[in-house]
Amino acid sequence: MRNIKMIIEYDGSRYKGWQRLQGGESTIQGKLEDVISQMVKAPTEIIGSGRTDAGAHARNQVANFSTSSDMSLKDMQDYINHYLPQDIVVKRLEEMEARFHSRYNAKGKQYIYQIWNSKIPSAFQRKYSYYVPDELRLEEMRKAADKLLGSHDFKAFSSVKKSNKSTVRNITAIDIVKEKEMLVISITGDGFLYNMVRIIVGTLLEIGLGHKDSGYIDEIFKSGKRMEAGFTVPPQGLFLQEVYYR
Repeated sequence: MRNIKMIIEYDGSRYKGWQRLQGGESTIQGKLEDVISQMVKAPTEIIGSGRTDAGAHARNQVANFSTSSDMSLKDMQDYINHYLPQDIVVKRLEEMEARFHSRYNAKGKQYIYQIWNSKIPSAFQRKYSYYVPDELRLEEMRKAADKLLGSHDFKAFSSVKKSNKSTVRNITAIDIVKEKEMLVISITGDGFLYNMVRIIVGTLLEIGLGHKDSGYIDEIFKSGKRMEAGFTVPPQGLFLQEVYYR
């Protein structure tokens, strides 16, 4: 059997997220599995590096699948992209060793969140950013972001229900950059809990809007309670930017 790694770009606007769902709802994994199963003439399961939320996007999602097909990688890529909807694109295929697993072998991820920060909304960016018309205190947001770096229990920054799994994660970088009207928050870490990035961004926005100061982060960690953290920003501004491997 061959083990094929895919790098995938998608606009998640009209999908129910990455993971295939029961009942035939439209998902990224479901679309890919349907096309690839048809291509290799056998039911084929795709393993993704992780889930993305309904309405969220990816520039470099990683997934892999096993097949006995002898098609060339170029022919596979041409076939998949021909039959996929135009808002999902396989950017690259690579043949990997048998033990490569896109989820278990991932060592880190980078997400970015886009905020359209202007008095005037954008007709074109509305699907790919969250609109915030008010002026933001960027330096206070950066001070708060520094407090999130390192290894912490991020339970309060997630929508995880009760679980026996660890909620400790290590955030290695948070960058907040504004170019003209677009504010981009980039978050890199070894892994992320459900809704963690969107809650972190919502918390930073509450600080940026002057509702809280940077010391708010310490209070959230101390409480460990979801209700103490900021709101969950909507999904359309969220992009899975990179998945890191050794």
